Amino acid sequence: MKYITTIDEKEFLVEIIDDRHVSIDGKVVEVDFESIQEQPVFSLIVDEKSYEAYVYHGEEGLEVLVKGRLYHSVVEDERERRLRAASGGAVAQSGTLHLKAPMPGLIVAVSVEVGQEVKKGDVLLILESMKMQNELKSPRDGVISRIEVGAGDSVEQRQKMLSIE
Repeated sequence: MKYITTIDEKEFLVEIIDDRHVSIDGKVVEVDFESIQEQPVFSLIVDEKSYEAYVYHGEEGLEVLVKGRLYHSVVEDERERRLRAASGGAVAQSGTLHLKAPMPGLIVAVSVEVGQEVKKGDVLLILESMKMQNELKSPRDGVISRIEVGAGDSVEQRQKMLSIE
């Protein structure tokens, strides 16, 4: 099956060849992707390089945290893509977006304040988990409408941390 995967506005054509091989834009890679103890934590091995990934459903698709970087992604199969294109649909860039914690951790710093304008990619806050500091960035332009955490706060996975209008 072929999928169109959009990661931070860049599209990739992904085809699952078998349980160990995936083609990404025509390049075949060997993969091993396993859930760790039924958590949103995955062991990912790509061409013999090991990664730990946190994957969870966000407001507009999947949120994937790898090596301290949060990626916003949307995965569609070819049929879904054709239907969305035919209906003129697109990912909403308006309305309230709630940034939720991708994993439990400790808020190290909040880099924004209510009323502040942010651009896509601006660092919103730093979350420490498993001794790694992760910069969580804005997935779109907007204005910070609410902040529900502060430096030193502990957060649970999927806990709402701030909102962007």
